[in-house]
Amino acid sequence: MTTLTTEIKDHVLFIGLNRPDKMNAFNLTMLRELAAAYTQLEDNPDVRCALVHAHGANFTAGLDLAEVGPAVQRGEPLFSNELVDPVQVNGRKRTKPVVMAVKGYTLTIGLEMLLAADIAVAGADTRFGQIEIKRGIFPFGGATVRFIQRCGWGNAMRYLLTGDLFDAQEAWRIGLVQEVTAGDPLEAATQIAINIAKQAPLGVQATLASAWQTLEKGPVVALSEVEAVARKLMETADAAEGLRSFVERREARFTGK
Repeated sequence: MTTLTTEIKDHVLFIGLNRPDKMNAFNLTMLRELAAAYTQLEDNPDVRCALVHAHGANFTAGLDLAEVGPAVQRGEPLFSNELVDPVQVNGRKRTKPVVMAVKGYTLTIGLEMLLAADIAVAGADTRFGQIEIKRGIFPFGGATVRFIQRCGWGNAMRYLLTGDLFDAQEAWRIGLVQEVTAGDPLEAATQIAINIAKQAPLGVQATLASAWQTLEKGPVVALSEVEAVARKLMETADAAEGLRSFVERREARFTGK
């Protein structure tokens, strides 16, 4: 890949945005390579979680509109339907968790990637902005839906309708990020991702699926299926390993089976 770095360690896929000279602004190549990396997360059985971070001082300045804007006008899809969509608007849905470590400017698609992820850690220097309204357009990567879900109507409208920037403490206050670090957030985010990857993969994926179902179909539908899913999980090798580890007073060693 030319715009990203990827590395697998401890069952975690580390995805690094790597156009620091352009403040990690997304051109078409970077968008497509990001979708390919998310697809690697989904399709590689050895990978249980992804951690998205950035090289350089900034997470991303957003879309490179000079290149991406004309493509959108022409009706070109930003992500192939055969790949996993990082902002989960179109294309394949992901079933494995994503943790994000953000810093510096985290604008437009960067914020929408965060909203589509599961857990986020921000450096204290992070400046967030859903600034499309200042460019005569509006967010089309899921922010108009997920900002409300994550942060509530008033908090979402405060920034969607003004395009104002806000800092890491404000992001923490409204629930956009789960932790703020004094320095680089990568270390704290790595610990979270590794901790997730140590858990039973099928249980993690079932938890995500039930949570997504709650948002998409409502709590009544989600609750109607939890017992059936739990019974299915109880029949897995990982559930048996979990019980053995409890009896033997040791950390479980899960295999995803």
